[in-house]
Amino acid sequence: MGTAKAALEWHGSTLLRRTAGIIARVTDGPVVVVRAPGQDLPALPPRTEVVDDPREGLGPVQGLAAGLAALTGRAEVAFVSSTDMPFLHPAFVRRVLRAAQDGADVGLPVARGYPQPLAASYRVALAPAAAKLVAEERLRPAFLFEECVVERLDEGALRADPVLAALDPGLDSVLNVNEPADYQAARARPAPEVTIQRFGPLADGHRGPEQVLAATVAEAAAAAGLELGTHVVAALNGDQITRDGQTPLAAGDTVFFLSADAGG
Repeated sequence: MGTAKAALEWHGSTLLRRTAGIIARVTDGPVVVVRAPGQDLPALPPRTEVVDDPREGLGPVQGLAAGLAALTGRAEVAFVSSTDMPFLHPAFVRRVLRAAQDGADVGLPVARGYPQPLAASYRVALAPAAAKLVAEERLRPAFLFEECVVERLDEGALRADPVLAALDPGLDSVLNVNEPADYQAARARPAPEVTIQRFGPLADGHRGPEQVLAATVAEAAAAAGLELGTHVVAALNGDQITRDGQTPLAAGDTVFFLSADAGG
């Protein structure tokens, strides 16, 4: 790539900032980023935690063990994602989390022809099993799946969720960018279509909702002719109040813009 995937530009933000922000929108618990020892990371959303792999280069099961261990006692289920899935949708994360929340140890999507262990949900209690596999140098996720209850979510099962089917019908959530051409093709795609609406003195004649293309709250604000800050806040889907312009957006989102006095 020439640049670490985590730091690749994405609509004025980075791939890692987007991935962490999407997961933060869905989950109630902390968001943990696992990095190689000493790896430099781009800016992350507030309250994101960073933990180091004990050893570099041992692959996804090592990262899984470290991440799940960091969540022990603070969460029951985690959504585990690679950095390089720029189209990850909150509806996909919710559906995959539900598989583990309903009793499986792992909710494993099987989409676009492949199992997706780095777009899956895992019970945090699997941390010791993952660490044991690393100690044994059995480093493929398939070894972990042999030792637990896995609910495999094929494309039919995923699209049976009406919200996911409507907002991510192609299951683009699992697309990743392994080569420069993949990144260039992904970056050339239009931003998600979202709805914006201004309220109070910000409306200035714009009373109804509008459809715009925006990958971040800052892009949505620019489309509204506004700038987030001391006097303007955004309410994402009617509840999450933010002044953070890098908060990621996904297809189907609605962003309300309010004067700061009205928005808190």
